[in-house]
Amino acid sequence: MKSVNKIGWSAYLLVATACIGLAQAAPSTDANAAPTRPIAARSQDSAPSRTDPARRLARFERHSAELKARLQLRADQEAAWTAFNDAVRPPAQPPSHPDRAELAQLSTPERLDRLEKLHQQREQAMSQRHQATKTFYAALDAEQKKVFDTETQRLMEHRPGAGHGMPHPHHPS
Repeated sequence: MKSVNKIGWSAYLLVATACIGLAQAAPSTDANAAPTRPIAARSQDSAPSRTDPARRLARFERHSAELKARLQLRADQEAAWTAFNDAVRPPAQPPSHPDRAELAQLSTPERLDRLEKLHQQREQAMSQRHQATKTFYAALDAEQKKVFDTETQRLMEHRPGAGHGMPHPHHPS
């Protein structure tokens, strides 16, 4: 019985290895085939709105105007809206990524310290946006809160680049 199991497993491993070998892309000899590019280059090309500050700001302004219209704000809520909108407005220049060549020159502890500092800066900016959102939310009435909840949930589920192209396990696409 053991020999049958060994033969079965051996056959399985042989087939699996062959499938893996076939699944790997063979080098293309087609002159019309597009050359492969690094993932970083492809992601920049496929997400121009994230790399173009003007497009990002225009999209933000459009969504902001739509949200404001749906909320039907009262005159006494305008100051809260302005403070919220200014706090969540994307920066003129998106946060830069650390220079890989510069990081390569650092020792591991120095590199970790540099990355931790960048992480803390981003975390602080996120915390400020969250606080501004909570302050604005407190200025809304019950009906406006329902609209705000619905709209912000909708934007979170359908935002560009959500999950970096991977479906979220709780929100299958």
